[in-house]
Amino acid sequence: MTVKFSKCSIGDLIKLQEVSIETFHDTFKDQNSPENMRTYLEKAFNTIRLKKELSNPNSEFYFIYYNEETAGYLKVNVNAAQSEQMGDESLEIERIYIRNKYQGKGLGKLLINKAMEIAVAQNKKNIWLGVWEKNDNAIGFYKKIGFIQTGAHSFYMGVEEQIDIIMTKPLK
Repeated sequence: MTVKFSKCSIGDLIKLQEVSIETFHDTFKDQNSPENMRTYLEKAFNTIRLKKELSNPNSEFYFIYYNEETAGYLKVNVNAAQSEQMGDESLEIERIYIRNKYQGKGLGKLLINKAMEIAVAQNKKNIWLGVWEKNDNAIGFYKKIGFIQTGAHSFYMGVEEQIDIIMTKPLK
């Protein structure tokens, strides 16, 4: 097994869009209506929006490869790119997306470690993320590796308001 990371660029736009739509749909399709899912996917992962995100100097994307195949990606934000005002000492993990066939191989932990490495290199004091309150597996995973609940915020899946739990981990 070989695992490697690659920082994404504008040239990766279409692959990023494909992985985003596939992983989000596969993860949440059973808990959401097809209409809300379609609306969300069209809004969140259209090429105009992804290109803007890729061009933001306060955001970074990294593909993770498993045996040379694109297994998923990480998106981190700092400063004004954070989806909540958490301050300049924080780094947000906005997305950890892993394709279904690569789940259970430890890639989520490797992506968290990559985010922590980026945060430490930028002298951040903590990392944080939002996770859907009904995503028990993810919440359990984050708690296991040292994240604690520090708040909540609204997240819209199409027209349906849902709650994301904000979880934070201090860096040493």
